Amino acid sequence: MLVATAVVLAVLEVTLSFDNAVVNATYLARMSALWQKLFLTVGVFIAVFGMRLVFPIVIVAVTAHITMASVVDLVLNHPSQYAVRLEGAKHAIYAFGGVFLLQIFLDWLFEAREVKWLRRLETVLERAGDVKQLSVVISGITLLVAASAVGDEAPRVLFSGLAGLVTTSL
Repeated sequence: MLVATAVVLAVLEVTLSFDNAVVNATYLARMSALWQKLFLTVGVFIAVFGMRLVFPIVIVAVTAHITMASVVDLVLNHPSQYAVRLEGAKHAIYAFGGVFLLQIFLDWLFEAREVKWLRRLETVLERAGDVKQLSVVISGITLLVAASAVGDEAPRVLFSGLAGLVTTSL
């Protein structure tokens, strides 16, 4: 079971990396040589080390209300205690990540495209995208519905979800 999980995660990582490379290439083509170099050096460093190593530690530290050093200690020396802390913070983590990803998806869904594969559907979605802040409204309603389903965790879910929403707007 462990090997199967590792294989699935490896395939997912490779697939998402290729997808991300296509998106990055699109943006790189529009940048000056200086910004291309900055993107490929600083941006890759942040993506690899920041988002895959530092960011998860920060998320757990913030949501579990402990220091980053404590998170690292828990991961390395007390994995069962780390699991308990992570489980206790799951609603906040899900809200932040879920709203963040939902916002990115909705912005993509409602954008105008030159090439349309499903012309009728994409035309309707493009028109819907003309409504200002539609993706923010949908994400906000989704967040409110999710927060109402978690009882006592609602304030943390709302705060974390709003943080995810603000993060996509930066």
